[in-house]
Amino acid sequence: MRLSQLFGKTLRQDPAEAETASHRLMLRAGLIHPIAAGVYSMLPLGLRSYRKIERVIREEMDAAGGQELSMPALQPIELWQQTGRHGAFGQTLFTFQDRKERLLCLAPTHEEVVTTLVSLNVQSYRDLPQLLYQIQTKFRDEQRPRAGLIRVREFAMKDAYSFDVDADALDATYRRVFQAYKNIFARCGLPAVPVEADSGAIGGKDSQEFMLLAESGEDEILRCSGCGYAANVERAAFVKPPAPNDAERPLEKVATPGKKTIEEVAAFLGVKPEQTLKAVFHAADGKVVFVVIRGDLEVNEVKLRNALKCADLRLATDEEVRGAGLVAGYASPIGVKGVRVVGDDSIALGANFVAGANLDGHHYKNANYPRDFTVALLTDIAKARAGDTCARCGKGAFESMRGIEVGHVFKLGTIFSEKLGASFLDKDGQKKPIIMGCYGIGVGRLLAAAVEQNHDEKGIMWPAPIAPYHVHMVGLQLDNPQVGPAAEKLYVDLQATGLDVLFDDRAESPGVKFNDADLLGMPLRVTVSPRTLKTQSVELKRRSEAQARNVPLAEAVAAVRQAVDEASRAATGRPAA
Repeated sequence: MRLSQLFGKTLRQDPAEAETASHRLMLRAGLIHPIAAGVYSMLPLGLRSYRKIERVIREEMDAAGGQELSMPALQPIELWQQTGRHGAFGQTLFTFQDRKERLLCLAPTHEEVVTTLVSLNVQSYRDLPQLLYQIQTKFRDEQRPRAGLIRVREFAMKDAYSFDVDADALDATYRRVFQAYKNIFARCGLPAVPVEADSGAIGGKDSQEFMLLAESGEDEILRCSGCGYAANVERAAFVKPPAPNDAERPLEKVATPGKKTIEEVAAFLGVKPEQTLKAVFHAADGKVVFVVIRGDLEVNEVKLRNALKCADLRLATDEEVRGAGLVAGYASPIGVKGVRVVGDDSIALGANFVAGANLDGHHYKNANYPRDFTVALLTDIAKARAGDTCARCGKGAFESMRGIEVGHVFKLGTIFSEKLGASFLDKDGQKKPIIMGCYGIGVGRLLAAAVEQNHDEKGIMWPAPIAPYHVHMVGLQLDNPQVGPAAEKLYVDLQATGLDVLFDDRAESPGVKFNDADLLGMPLRVTVSPRTLKTQSVELKRRSEAQARNVPLAEAVAAVRQAVDEASRAATGRPAA
């Protein structure tokens, strides 16, 4: 491709709306163009990388036994009502009426449709297992689209669904797809880290995410320094530190004028934060919930949402708190009526806590559970943090890092098959629900995450396997009778070896051309100029290296081919395709 003919322009300045490195660089490099909040056009350069990722995904999914199909993005809302996920997705689900006033939705995912398809095509155990996948557009009405393709309202996803006769068969399929995912990320030159995760609105039991580590990632990952266990902060299991557990003393009301926060109250009364109880107010599906947790811990809203089995969870407003008769800053579950109280199990790990007295300017000393108050639900709703002890090994401390979720795998079990009637007859003629799994990769997000993880101050540094082009060829002073023909011949010869070449044939200055080459970030830059041709050579420079080198013009094609293969092997262990 000649750069003079390429659709899309590079930008000299950073776009004002860009929030992250990938967002800024993909706009500047002309990979994407915004149409509306969270909605983007994919321009030719970006689409070339996107197609390379797609090809790798298809090859690995096919090798794992998958069959590709295509399902509609437009779906009847009744399917979602049947599974109960119409409420679980809430306002994230795009819904509308057709001309006959039937309610439809734009699919954020395809569990309902694929399960219905399988229910109509599978009758016997002989029809199983099945592994079906697609790469298709999804729609989610994100409240805060951000970071370019990282969080958008219209996006491409590879979603796969497995159907097995029992849990053991699902385990085997899960392991096979898990390995396919590892292969996909490795072949793309992207070292994704698998971590334990929450299943969210998809549902299911076991769940793992694949994360690309990046400082701007919106997910926090905790990894044990001892055993290597890694989990999303929403899921991480940790050992809660002990608190003093002396013999229970009588409940005592004390004045704490103007002291509302845990830190203020603890300092005023001469106790540690772990000797206090914290009150946090949430609204679950519009109803106020009183959450009580030990003062040294924080509430994990994902755990809380799962425990409450609610579709919508948020912090309660001041008006909602007052309307429930609660006194912010001085609240405790002692004597509270008419409000559901949920307790973290840390309130049972200690005794004689300081808690609010439900009276302005006052707290209780020596509050004890369950002597002084009860809760409707006692469970683990605490958030793990860096430095906490890993529950897996009981020894190592968690280290915190940030990442971008690029893949997610679930063991769904029979959640969807039971609700949608997807069953089979076993060898004994008994009717049983099909056991399901679900496996997703955000293709556009993976593309953006690759840029987020691979860039410097000058621009993108593409992993060789998914670079739009293998080679960025720069011709300087192409009107020179020696340079023009030599550059044209090299361009043709490189393409003849199977290399993808972007030829900068524009009438621009060397500075503009080299800056654009760094911005676009192809693995190898090849420069043909009057200076190099004086010695019958061309200049080769890897994007990842500061120094360039000259190679003889007669050996240029072989040298470029070798350099590209080396870059690909460095990223994946494989030569360039």
